[in-house]
Amino acid sequence: MSTLYPLLTERRLVQPIWGGTQLAAWLNLPEPRPDKLGETWEVYDQNRIINGPLAARSLADASRQYGAALVGTRTVEHCGADFPLLAKFIDAADRLSIQVHPDDAYAHRHEAAAGFHGKTEAWYILSAAPGATVIHGLARPSSRAELAAAIAAGQVDDWLRRLPIKAGDVIFVPAGTLHAIEAGIVLFEIQQKSDLTYRVYDYGRRDAATGLPRALHLDKALDVMDYAPAPRAAIPPLDLGDGRVLLVACPLFALEAWTLAGERSAATDPGTFEILSVLAGAGTLRAAGSAISLQRGLSVVMPAALGDYTLQPEAGEAAPLRLLRANVPDLERDLLQPLRAKGVDETRLAQTILTD
Repeated sequence: MSTLYPLLTERRLVQPIWGGTQLAAWLNLPEPRPDKLGETWEVYDQNRIINGPLAARSLADASRQYGAALVGTRTVEHCGADFPLLAKFIDAADRLSIQVHPDDAYAHRHEAAAGFHGKTEAWYILSAAPGATVIHGLARPSSRAELAAAIAAGQVDDWLRRLPIKAGDVIFVPAGTLHAIEAGIVLFEIQQKSDLTYRVYDYGRRDAATGLPRALHLDKALDVMDYAPAPRAAIPPLDLGDGRVLLVACPLFALEAWTLAGERSAATDPGTFEILSVLAGAGTLRAAGSAISLQRGLSVVMPAALGDYTLQPEAGEAAPLRLLRANVPDLERDLLQPLRAKGVDETRLAQTILTD
């Protein structure tokens, strides 16, 4: 078995009816660019690896071969040799459908044929038009019967909670939360790899290819949604020091923002892979005898067994190297214990580190 190394994957371009033009320009995609680019799936288990000895194989195939060496012992314990996360960028020129995702238990019981787990996600807002909002849960407690009647009457909007947002905000969307990204927003999303989405309302829009109304999934949506207002929405960041900020953490994933003015040495944890996604600046990643040039929009999968690596910002860049780091955390060991030792109180920890 060959030595693992930082993996680059071929991004998947998704062009829904609500997509825009900002993301293609931000990623510096080659011309001709899509007219409506809504999502780029930067790291996904079906993406094809495009560098090194594993080139042309899918991330899922490599994960099955290498197991814990690639995905980490924590992932194998909970999911087997399954690459469990999906990292994507989203450009919402128009509002997305009002939707909800199932949790693991429902997905395993009712969607086994899909092979997916449930879907909890978090959004890091990169840009937002003035007055931009997201839908996040209900504005007041409801019931299945009440909400079903409101949907049938075209009055679901009366029940929704809208949150104003701005660049830098973090929104946590656990499975079961009714939600929608609205117009004028570009964001990074980290989520369970599931693509199980149950649409509740879609503003009467029609599928561009068929001309038919886009499908709704009301029975399943009503099965899985939480009828109480969501207890958490915007997550306050927690400074970890040395240019690292914890944006959000839960048992399924953690997301940090790193700002590097100079070289940084780090190492992967055998318990988890990492995903590094560049937001600004340029530089070089060195690990396992390889060097990867970093530029805005690039995402790199760092196998759990990789070990030491260094990040070197490019000299002369006007902006520091900024990136996001996602992994599957041991919440107690990696975050709670070190932060308690620094004197962070339990109330503050619970705002950003979501243990339930």
